[in-house]
Amino acid sequence: MDLKEKLPDSYSHIDETLDSAKLILSEAVSNTQTLFHTPVVSTMNENKIVSRVMVLREFNFDKKILRFHTDNRAAKIDNLTKNPSSTVIGYDADLKIQIKMQGQAKVHIDDEVAKIAWNESTPRSKKCYSVKGGSSKKIENPGDYDITNFEVEDGYQNFAVIIFNFLSLEFLYLKSSGHRRALHDWYDDYSSTWLVP
Repeated sequence: MDLKEKLPDSYSHIDETLDSAKLILSEAVSNTQTLFHTPVVSTMNENKIVSRVMVLREFNFDKKILRFHTDNRAAKIDNLTKNPSSTVIGYDADLKIQIKMQGQAKVHIDDEVAKIAWNESTPRSKKCYSVKGGSSKKIENPGDYDITNFEVEDGYQNFAVIIFNFLSLEFLYLKSSGHRRALHDWYDDYSSTWLVP
């Protein structure tokens, strides 16, 4: 059974929106076919919003976290150190569902969280962190930065984990017979409400 078949065709109870979000995000960790496997993560750089697509590595609803891996030389590391406020959003046109989460992100470099994540990563994933110079630097010739000779474990020195702790989750389902938008938040005690779609 594919993911679409596991989801309701319509949403009449607000709990169904949260249950669907949990199912979608749980499956997105390993299911590369859903667009929620690569959501957009937005952070602040001074007064500018900066967004990028990242691979979802873990979703834990009980802890209210998403986990992402990145290069610790990337600009987002400095952005998050200065301002941890972040948004994660994904939309899958096949499912006709958008999930948007707001919260705080914490960077982990060479600590227990980073070590565990690194050890659980595949050699193929680890290879990405062996590129010289870090990401998004201005260069003359991109071919000079192709990863050819490298020791897979050497990439750990450039590896970082971002743990995003979501404090709200907004669920939007698009259907011609009637859209549904629901907001779930944990800023104080848990609350949920329908919103005008």
